[in-house]
Amino acid sequence: MNKGIIPLNLLPLGKKAIVRELISDGATRRRMLDLGLIRDTVIEALQRSPSGEPVAYAIRGAVIALRSEESSKIIVEPLQ
Repeated sequence: MNKGIIPLNLLPLGKKAIVRELISDGATRRRMLDLGLIRDTVIEALQRSPSGEPVAYAIRGAVIALRSEESSKIIVEPLQ
């Protein structure tokens, strides 16, 4: 991976990133695409649930919750 490119589950809370790639397939990939997680989309890590999972993310004016298992398959580039 390029320097600065990380899985979404490693994005710190309050930080924004740009989606660069989805490495999932099948129904999971389809769900991510349906949620708007396509290349060059800006996503922000908002908050973590009390148990640590899922994490809430802001994307295209909506808030979605993803488990670490799902978000680890979304590759992002953090914004400065």
